[in-house]
Parts: sequence; structure tokens; C-alpha cells
Amino acid sequence: MCRARSSRGCSIRPSSPAAASRAAPAVEAERAGAAAPRDWARIIRERLAGSRPRHDVSEWLVPGVWGPIDPSQRRFYPRDPVPAAVLVPLIERPELTILFTQRAPDLRNHAGQISFPGGRIESRDEGSPRAAALREAREEIGLEERFVSVIGYLPDHLVISGFRVTPVVAFVQPGFALSPDPKEVQDTFEVPVNHLFDPANHHRNRRRSAFTGEEVEFCDIPYGERNIWGATAGMLMTLYRLCVEPPAADAARVGPHE
Repeated sequence: MCRARSSRGCSIRPSSPAAASRAAPAVEAERAGAAAPRDWARIIRERLAGSRPRHDVSEWLVPGVWGPIDPSQRRFYPRDPVPAAVLVPLIERPELTILFTQRAPDLRNHAGQISFPGGRIESRDEGSPRAAALREAREEIGLEERFVSVIGYLPDHLVISGFRVTPVVAFVQPGFALSPDPKEVQDTFEVPVNHLFDPANHHRNRRRSAFTGEEVEFCDIPYGERNIWGATAGMLMTLYRLCVEPPAADAARVGPHE
């Protein structure tokens, strides 16, 4: 398959000719980079306005692949992944940040990894990714819903543990007090969006896909002694490209909604 590569950030590995056509504007946008700080809060609000959860298999995303899964490779992925949701919490500080968790080291799935608060969608959530993400954030880190304003959704992401994860993007007002559950969360920390969205911090690493066995190019985002990678980095890159792609390309990828 052809691969488009940016000059500074992560390369984009299209999974189909259609995905390749969508990748081109993203490459040009990333070449422009983040030369000057932007009003990311405004841009994110605008780009996610009116978005809703959508679970069409043709739109699922996986780490290392930009664009929907190629139908010819669908057999490599779970047939019935477990519905899950994460909260992508943007903290409305003078410099916008994103809140992350570091998972407890003895968890069954993704132990010790950097992630967003979240988990499977349970019956009490009545099928709502929003309800699940808010509940999990409350249970995992003690984030009270009164501080949280959900503004939209990113496309579903498949993860190797067998989950289909809906990222629920929200703004969080400062003033909250976190109380992480030590059984699930080892630590919490914030990273400035200017750092996360700077292409100079998007480090390329080639690894074998746990799904297909093919070598693909992943994006890691180091921050001090921490390294954001895997599905979490994939969701961040989805949000980043949503913000930097031209609106026309953005509309084709993010819509239509259910």
C-alpha cells in the first residue's frame, strides 16, 4: 500500500485509495505545523459542533492506520468488539491542557499505559458512550460531572484488547479535585495541547500491527519521562488532524452522523 509521509510529524498510512485521497490534505496541513500557538479551544469546539456517536464498521479506526479499515483486511479485526468509551478531558486553563491517567500496573488490559479515563459501556449506561465516559471518569479519578461539558465525539477506535472505543470529547472547568482509584489508576497528569499538537513532538516508530502482523508506522508523543502511544496517541492524532485539516476534508471524514 502507498504511504504518505509528512515532513515533520507522523506519516499517514492509508488503508485504501479513498483513505489516500483524504490523507493528502492532512499531510499538507501538518507540513504547515504549529508554528504559532492557536486558539485550540475554539477550533475544537467548531470542528466537533453537532457531532454524534456513530458506530458504522466502515468508519472504525485502528492505531497505525489512517482512514477506515480496508475491507480486504477486515478479517484480521474482531467481529464483535465490546463497546466502550473514554473521556478526552480538555482542561480550560489559561493554556489548554488534556488530562491523562496512567493505568495501575496490575490491570488485566493495558497495564501501566497512559490512557484516558474510560471503560466498557455497561447496561446502566443504556448504550450511551457519553454516560459511560462520564461514569468511568467519576469512578476512576473522581471527576465530578458538574465540571464537565461534553462537546462532541471522535470516530470509534479499535484496540487490541477487543474493545471498540468511542472517544467522548469534553471541556472541564478548573476547580475539580481528583481522587484516583488506586486499583485502576496509578497517576494522573496534564499535558498542554500546544505540546500535543506540535508536529515536532510526533515521533514515528515502526512496529508490527497486533491485528494484521504488518509493519505500520505509529505515532508516539513523548512528554518529559512519559510516552503517550498506542490507541491513546491514535485518538490524539485523530483530534489533531480534525483541527488542522481543511474543513471540507474534515466534513467528509467526521460526517455524516447517525
